[in-house]
Amino acid sequence: MNMLAVTGRDIDVLVSGSPLTDESGKIVGALALITDITARKRGERTLQEQTEKLEAMNRELSQAMKLKDNFLAAMSHELRTPLNAILGLSEALQEEVYGPLTDRQRKSLRTVQESGRHLLALINDILDLSKIEAERLTLNKALVDIDELCNTSLRLVREAAVRKGLSVKTEIDPAVGVVNVDMLRCKQILVNLLSNATKFTEAGGEVGLGAKADPDRGIVQLTVWDTGIGIAAEDQGKLFQPFVQLDSTLSRQHAGTGLGLALVERLTRLHGGTVELHSVLGKGTRITVSLPWSAPEPLPRAKWRESGIYVTGMIPSISLTSDKTRVLLVDDNAANVDTVRDYLESRNYRVAVAGTGEAALELLDMLPPADRPHVILMDIQMPGIDGVEATMRLRKLPKYALTPVVAVTALAMPGDRERCLAAGMNEFLSKPVRLALLQETIERLVGALRLPKAQGT
Repeated sequence: MNMLAVTGRDIDVLVSGSPLTDESGKIVGALALITDITARKRGERTLQEQTEKLEAMNRELSQAMKLKDNFLAAMSHELRTPLNAILGLSEALQEEVYGPLTDRQRKSLRTVQESGRHLLALINDILDLSKIEAERLTLNKALVDIDELCNTSLRLVREAAVRKGLSVKTEIDPAVGVVNVDMLRCKQILVNLLSNATKFTEAGGEVGLGAKADPDRGIVQLTVWDTGIGIAAEDQGKLFQPFVQLDSTLSRQHAGTGLGLALVERLTRLHGGTVELHSVLGKGTRITVSLPWSAPEPLPRAKWRESGIYVTGMIPSISLTSDKTRVLLVDDNAANVDTVRDYLESRNYRVAVAGTGEAALELLDMLPPADRPHVILMDIQMPGIDGVEATMRLRKLPKYALTPVVAVTALAMPGDRERCLAAGMNEFLSKPVRLALLQETIERLVGALRLPKAQGT
């Protein structure tokens, strides 16, 4: 209620009243209390205005995050698509799919491939860090064999270490057995640490990788050490900050973006673990990643695959019949089509091509049984019917209910893999994909389909 006070200004008041009665209960008057609540009302209006501003800012922030996600998804696709052709063609050329090479040509192609791989690693680091900061990166945990994890990671850096004249050592505690982690992300952690150890260690030095169980604390410790240049005590606190390089001068000796160790720290935290650094300038560095762990129960090796443990080569390689393996390649990018088709045909596959989802469905519907593909390589982002929709329609056809479908796509944002698998795809390979890995995936899927028949003969 607004009242005009003696001062001539409007104020907010609260009026409360109660009746006055005589001895017989008859109302003879009223008692009224008028309270000035101008300050309270002013505060409520200010709070309401601030709330509305915060809601507007949240809407703008949400829209900005959506635009950022769309931008990252678009950039990921646009950068990976040409890299797929660059890396694929360099791999195919090195394997002499198009004819013999001279030593000079082979050396040049290795340089092209190494540069392409380096560019891909930078793209992946930037995208992964953006996903983590936006809390959009999820882990796909499974029981992972510690020997497999460590040896796979070492294989990716061993050649560079040996070429530099470094000795490589491993110390794997057999008591660890398996650990429940995301295999891909843990390998990313170890490869980042091992690559840094190799980069900052001079010829004749040593790098190493160790894994040790600590049952009392319920952790497994993965340690990467080197005898390299070390890190000054005053610089060690900066090491895990993104985009920070300790050697930032124009004459710096070691290339890099300063993202690798930031990713290590954040991926470790996502696993519920910690990172410890011990380094002495001029003597070397030791970085220990501690992850939650519990002593594994004995498990027959034959049951590892069905329990979700990642072990390379668990599905045996089945000798294909004399009839060539038939592959349907669905992709609208001519460079990618030429690269993959030429490589697979050089490996004795029969390859059919469809440029759109519609064309793929039409072709599959009209093929006689003898010409139906053993496996389908499906791009996702295509004009018209995309790869996800095409796969969902395909799975409704009884004759293709079990045909393996592999997503081969430049999509690499959170949820992309899950969306493809939910649509009925069997595997998800991110472009640029190694052609040898693509062939291995095809053989594994086709071999798994033929396995019951092979075991029964």
